[in-house]
Amino acid sequence: MWTPATRRQSRRYETDLTDAEWRLVAPLLPAPKRTGRPLSWPLREIVNAIFHVMRGGVAWRLLPSDRPPRSTVYRWFAAWRDGGVFEALNHALLMIDRERSGRAASPSACIIDSQRAKTNEAGGPRGYDAGKKIMGRKRHALVGTDGWASSCSPILPAFRIATGGSAAGRLAAHFPSSRRSSPTPATRAPRVATATRIAVEIVRRKPDQISFAIPPRRWSVERFFAWIKRDWWLWKDAEVAIASATALLYAAAAMILIRRIARGS
Repeated sequence: MWTPATRRQSRRYETDLTDAEWRLVAPLLPAPKRTGRPLSWPLREIVNAIFHVMRGGVAWRLLPSDRPPRSTVYRWFAAWRDGGVFEALNHALLMIDRERSGRAASPSACIIDSQRAKTNEAGGPRGYDAGKKIMGRKRHALVGTDGWASSCSPILPAFRIATGGSAAGRLAAHFPSSRRSSPTPATRAPRVATATRIAVEIVRRKPDQISFAIPPRRWSVERFFAWIKRDWWLWKDAEVAIASATALLYAAAAMILIRRIARGS
């Protein structure tokens, strides 16, 4: 049985993939080139180092000495980022998990919501939220009714761009059988409703609601945002490049599914 104690006994760090997890991930990664210099470090060590940075919130240059060099790790991360590997990995794992649970591989319904993320002095595109007095970026996520991320839109550089149209477009491209989307009132802009052929149903609170109540279906996307905030690198948005921040969002979503599938839960 997997527990944090057993993971510590079998791995150097709790972020390392177990043998079962690596057997799940390895076939989904691009095969190394057959030409050129042989690999100095196994791909498993590269993946472990990327998850170490994301989960532990450490800078690339502060990787432990028993990890691959930070230049090697970041070079692989940048190549996989530019090749869409993390997005494809999450996409494949999502279908595996749904089929394993006896559901159709392609979700037919989804929920869209956004999350504000502060930025730091590292720079990069950002905007200002006058409502919450926050300088940073807005993340859009689109999850299935079970809470697993179907799509994460590129992190938008300004709070004033507050639609989930790009996330809905990605969903329609990856999962053609999707028919219904339930955005929150914050994402009710016309661009969301007309982004794809997916029917949009706004999740609103009841007119007579006074105290707090969980809106129907909306809890699943809020839970996803809570899950990814366990990764310290995502507590804020410390990336300069939007593409890197988006890739780490997909990596965080993939890590959740990797451990869920490998444990059989």
